[in-house]
Amino acid sequence: MATIKFQLRSEANKAVPIYFYLSMGRGSFFRIRTGFSIHPSSWSKAKGFPKQNDEANKKIATNLKALEKHLLECINDAQANGIEINTDFLEKKTNGCFNREEKTDNSLVTYQIQYIIDHADTRKIQGKSKIGLAANTVKNYQTFKNIIEGFEVVIKKPLRFIDLSPELVENFKNWLLKKKGYSVNHAGKQMAFLKSISRDAEKLGVTIHTNALKIETFTESNEDRYIVTLSFNELDQIEKAELKREALINARKWLLLGCEIGQRGEDLIEIRPNDFRHTQDGAFVDVFQKKGKKHVSIPITPRAKRVLDKGFPESISLQNFNDYIKDLCKEAGLNELTEGKKMDPETGRKVLGKFPKHELIVSHGCRRSFCTNYYKIIPTTVIMGVTGHSKESTFLQYINKPKDRDDNAKLFLKYFSENGN
Repeated sequence: MATIKFQLRSEANKAVPIYFYLSMGRGSFFRIRTGFSIHPSSWSKAKGFPKQNDEANKKIATNLKALEKHLLECINDAQANGIEINTDFLEKKTNGCFNREEKTDNSLVTYQIQYIIDHADTRKIQGKSKIGLAANTVKNYQTFKNIIEGFEVVIKKPLRFIDLSPELVENFKNWLLKKKGYSVNHAGKQMAFLKSISRDAEKLGVTIHTNALKIETFTESNEDRYIVTLSFNELDQIEKAELKREALINARKWLLLGCEIGQRGEDLIEIRPNDFRHTQDGAFVDVFQKKGKKHVSIPITPRAKRVLDKGFPESISLQNFNDYIKDLCKEAGLNELTEGKKMDPETGRKVLGKFPKHELIVSHGCRRSFCTNYYKIIPTTVIMGVTGHSKESTFLQYINKPKDRDDNAKLFLKYFSENGN
């Protein structure tokens, strides 16, 4: 158990620094400056706090108590998340407790990441004319910053752009994949972030290592991807399953709707009855896609209509949706052993294996199922208009399908066949 005590290291006849002494047990011990000073005559050795003989001392005592509480909370959080506690960690948390500004150093990788986070609302989106990063992108940058800070603990120094030699970058990649156990895609994304912010830093005049712009990025190959979808037959099976729990009946409505309108889980569960409209051409649902910031309209299929005829589903959180659809698919008998990746609760990482299919069903499977089921039935460009994919190559990779070079020719022949020419 962590304990903190405040002490002075000097008896000089002047104001001297106040230190905190942190004991973590088993010989783990740290001594860090608090940033406060006091004359030794105003310090109570017995209590380990300033004497309460004037307002200035009382204020210091209040700050020290606040620091103690803050540090113990940070230490508990760090231990719960496997973050190493060291001098750098404790100094940062001490300064953070009092919102002290640290000297800026734009040669630091973490400085550049924080700069992007702080200016997210005015940052130009690469390859587009828009400005303003999406909330998820900002979250990804924060995750990247946390990862870099974790790597700095390993190399025992702040990471600077000038340090990004081939050897260090290779060590970083191996640390991501082997030590941290991140997936190929997640590790590859961090490498891409590192290369991208190096380019940004160079534009700002920061000296970077010549290797920084040569960092190789990578993604999981198609052969290594495991895409779990629900076929039309399996959707029939789910639709006809006898269910008793209201929570599963409600989750079924969302799942069937999701597989018929092809939207991300976060957009799906935001749909409300007033998003549906009827025209002389048919019924539609209007959706705003948060990630792509696009408005799309999707026709209501016969299955979606059957679901809606039984009443619009009740609101549900994404976490509950993900939990309930696993139970739902189990009740529907989707127990066939299927190869895929599943979260290991002990490590917090996905592991590859063969599991009953219902254990692999997640909300994002709705969108993938829609794309996979309607591919070859409906022109790819039409499906992309519904899902929000911008490039056919991205769409085909999304459903793990190779491009059919005869697609356009077949559509051409179909046009002539239908028009009798």
